[in-house]
Amino acid sequence: MVFILLCNFWVVYCTKQYNYFSINDLPSNDVALVLGTSRNTESGKENLFFKYRMEATARLFKEGKIKYIILSGNNDSQYYNEPLDMQRALLNLGIPENVMTLDYAGFRTFDSVVRCKEVFNQDNFTVISQNFHNARALYIAHNEGINAISFAAQDVPDGYSIRTLIREYLARPKAVLDVHFLRPKADVTSNVEIKKKKGP
Repeated sequence: MVFILLCNFWVVYCTKQYNYFSINDLPSNDVALVLGTSRNTESGKENLFFKYRMEATARLFKEGKIKYIILSGNNDSQYYNEPLDMQRALLNLGIPENVMTLDYAGFRTFDSVVRCKEVFNQDNFTVISQNFHNARALYIAHNEGINAISFAAQDVPDGYSIRTLIREYLARPKAVLDVHFLRPKADVTSNVEIKKKKGP
């Protein structure tokens, strides 16, 4: 328990100066890395984490704070494709398709960050997610030699997803172990979409 508490404090403390809440204060970057999440909740309702991330991304693009967008998420089967869902949402928000690149192997935040550097050759970018998630992404990025900042998308209402917050509280110690000790292997060799199979 002490280790978990210390890791959470350390991850937030090390990254808070790089996490921006005001679009006016946010420095401009050519590239944004948008971290994926499911479009809908398990009950089939609209996922507010997803909705607010997409709205934040569209706003940053329209305000000229970013020029290109890497959409990194999970595409582990033909029936689940976070990057494609994000692209469709951003197209509906008026973002041109030619500024978006889809990363289909962002299975975890660690993978998304490392692949942004190793697969897409970016070591200076803006992470877009909710505040609680950005701290972990920034901690990973800075320990991987990446000059990253982040923009905090609108947060969800209190009590919206207690499970997500608990999972994040436990994910931060895992991130500390990953970058300093475990060094998990992220796939940095390919970027292949698992598409839905066409009917006969």
